[in-house]
Amino acid sequence: MPEGGKGENMKSGVSNIKPTIHATVGLLKGTGGERSEPEVPERGPTVAPPTPPDPEVPAHTNRKQFSKAFKLRVLEETDAADPRGIGAVLRRLGVYSSSLSVWRKQRDLGELEPRSSQKRGPQPKMDDPTRRKIASLEKENCQLNRRLKRAEQIIDIQKKISELMGIPLSLSQTGGDD
Repeated sequence: MPEGGKGENMKSGVSNIKPTIHATVGLLKGTGGERSEPEVPERGPTVAPPTPPDPEVPAHTNRKQFSKAFKLRVLEETDAADPRGIGAVLRRLGVYSSSLSVWRKQRDLGELEPRSSQKRGPQPKMDDPTRRKIASLEKENCQLNRRLKRAEQIIDIQKKISELMGIPLSLSQTGGDD
């Protein structure tokens, strides 16, 4: 066997077939054995296909944050404008009507006052000893309230008994409440 083996025979066989096929195709078309290419209209300069959108989602959105002074100024402008002019004011300032209604509620509650002392964020958590102290004081308060109610009931019963027996009570004995 030659050095090339079957590979050389296959290559030469394939190359021998191609001219025959093209010649046959050319004869069928009636061009006399010439190879013909389909006519392709000329194309203009190729434009790069549009790039796909970035699939990454941003970690956080950038929300607009308005100052209290800006909110009050917008509320004053919209209150002064006629009903048809409110939309124009909102478009000019880039504010949504839903924000306007929220800001009105905040103004009514006094949250837009320049010196409002409302602190933002979560409330500070109490440490464990403070919580235990509060719980014990609340428990003691409940016990004292129960004892007070019992004592008041006993005093009322003593008053009724003294009235039935005809024993007058002085103001110092009743505690002066009545």
